Amino acid sequence: EVLQSGLRGRGGAAFPAGIKWQTVAEPGAAQKYVVCNADEGDSGTFSDRMTMEGDPFMLIEGMAIAAHAVGATQGYIYIRSEYPHAIATMIEAIALAQAAGWLGGLQLEVRKAAGSYVCGEETAMLESIEGKRGIVRAKPPLPAVQGLFGQPTVINNVITFASVPLILARGAAFYAGYGMGRSRGTLPVQLAGNVKYGGLVELAFGTTLRELVFGFGGGTRSGRPVKAIQVGGPLGAYVPESQWDLPLDYEAYAAVGAVVGHGGIVVHDDTANMAQLARYAMEFCAIESCGKCTPCRIGSTRGVEVIDRITAGQQREQQVTLLRDLCDTMVHGSLCAMGGMTPYPVLSALNHYPEDFGVVAKEASHA
Repeated sequence: EVLQSGLRGRGGAAFPAGIKWQTVAEPGAAQKYVVCNADEGDSGTFSDRMTMEGDPFMLIEGMAIAAHAVGATQGYIYIRSEYPHAIATMIEAIALAQAAGWLGGLQLEVRKAAGSYVCGEETAMLESIEGKRGIVRAKPPLPAVQGLFGQPTVINNVITFASVPLILARGAAFYAGYGMGRSRGTLPVQLAGNVKYGGLVELAFGTTLRELVFGFGGGTRSGRPVKAIQVGGPLGAYVPESQWDLPLDYEAYAAVGAVVGHGGIVVHDDTANMAQLARYAMEFCAIESCGKCTPCRIGSTRGVEVIDRITAGQQREQQVTLLRDLCDTMVHGSLCAMGGMTPYPVLSALNHYPEDFGVVAKEASHA
């Protein structure tokens, strides 16, 4: 049912949930695990927190179904330490579900994260649950084959698991009836930043940024024109007005070098300096990098320096070429999405808002 529904991971990677479950279900391992990634670290995102605080049993039921489907007997919910109410709610809800006998043979536990952004990456999260330093593992092997404690493990985001009870209650065709292309079902979109009406809007895939930001969000809180909309967290691209009518769909966004990610939307008005925001993305990566791979660890530090030289007007043309080259190395050489996606906000800011870098449009024209 989950396979036929077209449900894909809502944490950002958008991998088909049913295929992942199938992979874990196949091996005859003595122990299998089901892990919920609730380390919602992206700026402007809060759908996981609202789900856990508002309807924890929806998540627990989804995890119990997943465990039953793959033959897992132990489950963990990895929640960021900045969510004390979600942690308390989940612990109490698990105890109630356990006492009522709803979990079958599944033992479910909450694990509290310790403030690392990179632990939102699935393999770094596994290291953390195992009590080790949260650094990224090289793949393969995939966690579905060799995950937690070296055993087959289902790892999904809160919203992915929370979508499962509806799929089983109403059928795969009902769920697949929403959305467009290969993006099926609904996505809880989070509106934040300089927006008049922030909050959560759950809609089928295929809606547009213009509809979301102006139809639901009411434009900017400052009343000034919208300049850029960042979609998909701090590592998501800045989407210019020319792309606001693009349908919210994983493939459509990927085609223009953007990401839907976890569905976080942060709005900026015309006072925003895109060069400073690009620098912030590089600096964020430098601070939060786990340090395991060179492109992310060193590349982000060099990226900050290069952007500073561009904005200071030092050999601007050569420095822009260098920044593009550096971003290319980070995209193709990083072990995980931390370094691999940091270039998205940087390049989108440079390509669509060259004037903020002091760059003439011809230098920035090639994406």
